[in-house]
Amino acid sequence: MATWLITGCSTGLGRALAQAVLAHGHNAVVTARNSATLEDIAAAYPDTALVLPLDVTDRAQIGTVVQQAQTRFGSVDVLVNNAGYGYRAAVEEADDADIRQLFDTNVFGAVDMIKAVLPDMRAKRSGSIVNISSIGARIKPAGSGYYSATKAALEGLSGSLHRELQPLGISVTVVEPGAFRTDFAGRSLTQSAMPIGDYAETAGKRRKENDTIHGTQPGDPAKAAEAILKVVESAEPPSLLVLGQDAFGAFGAVAEAELAELDRWRELSLSTGIED
Repeated sequence: MATWLITGCSTGLGRALAQAVLAHGHNAVVTARNSATLEDIAAAYPDTALVLPLDVTDRAQIGTVVQQAQTRFGSVDVLVNNAGYGYRAAVEEADDADIRQLFDTNVFGAVDMIKAVLPDMRAKRSGSIVNISSIGARIKPAGSGYYSATKAALEGLSGSLHRELQPLGISVTVVEPGAFRTDFAGRSLTQSAMPIGDYAETAGKRRKENDTIHGTQPGDPAKAAEAILKVVESAEPPSLLVLGQDAFGAFGAVAEAELAELDRWRELSLSTGIED
């Protein structure tokens, strides 16, 4: 039995993962900004679920949650940084305050969670960190520049963290989901207040009023949760897990395009060395 600490559990993948973890017999610290949304989980698993309020932009609250988790269950064995939200705007359109709030939640919130659990994980030389990213970090759609940037930042950090922690017995896995049937493209999605007409045919097409994907996404959150469980419990967790047929196909297409462009500019790239 392991103890999982999962952020952003009110809906979607976070809720599905919390339910799967508990159904598999593990302990789970299940968190959300509004913990009242999690009362059904607490009632269903009174002995193994600890439901707590958590805003990942509040460092003091993070410390309290980790301390309560350790007091109740002894340690945190698995941290899942799932809390976050989407934001759509052309780069020029975005409000400065919106951008900072997005990075505070999607990037720095995860950083603060990681720093809060690592001392105990290092002491016992074991643990797993799962950072929920997005295929958006790779495909970088128009209108999702800032959201993609937060996930790219999280992935860059995770790659270095993986190399720092692997010798200490701690795994780090980035999960890149495609489109899953959650509230991500609905209630959880925010956007710039003032669109600019020149971006109507690019970023504008991805604004909430023009997007028809919500409710039709192909991915099943329950199956994604089971996949994450399987990865964490494996002997050698991968540093990257892509989830969904759409994400898998997009990942391959981007990789092929990048290799082709790299090769196209090979001569110029290699021409910059100092000649003896």
